Amino acid sequence: MRRLLLVTAAASLAAIGVASSQDATMSFFVTSVGSGKGADLGGLAGADAHCASLAEAAGVTGKTWHAYLSTSDTDARDRIGTGPWFNAKGVKIADDVASLHSDANAITKQTALNEKGEVVNGRDDKPNRHDVLTGSNPDGTKIADQTCGDWTLSGAEGAAMTGHHDRTGLDDSAAAKSWNSSHASRGGCSQEALRSTGGDGLFYCLAVN
Repeated sequence: MRRLLLVTAAASLAAIGVASSQDATMSFFVTSVGSGKGADLGGLAGADAHCASLAEAAGVTGKTWHAYLSTSDTDARDRIGTGPWFNAKGVKIADDVASLHSDANAITKQTALNEKGEVVNGRDDKPNRHDVLTGSNPDGTKIADQTCGDWTLSGAEGAAMTGHHDRTGLDDSAAAKSWNSSHASRGGCSQEALRSTGGDGLFYCLAVN
């Protein structure tokens, strides 16, 4: 009887260990590449598909991925699930939506990794790629006129709100340090316009399950 209990306990602990390991698999990343067409991501559907494709190429399957992007009728915070979220190295980024949008999140240049587990260039690197597309206010709600036509524009028209994944900017203001709402793109929504302010058409991807 005692042996049976020990075996059962060991099996339970093993199951818990497996569950913990699964829970800590990657569920947050910055895209290693954008669409190549500036802020034209093919709308939310195209951006979500891009997230899924990159994650699967990195070996993470069985998850539903959504881009952290707002549109004229959608708030980014409402489309990313409930958390918690972990980067490719198993580091917890945030427990839930509230902590993600508070000072409690763990987003830094060292933790906001791409799907391959690589550090994404920041303000002090060349080329600078720290402008991440969001179209969002600091609380994750939409800025309707800063979503590059709901992520369908790639020319001189429109603008996109961006955040700094490395939490650094030209000064020490809250906006400069914001991961999701630092400043709008200048000169439109093209790849060239995004690069001119330190971006490359990258965005955040989070698993909703």
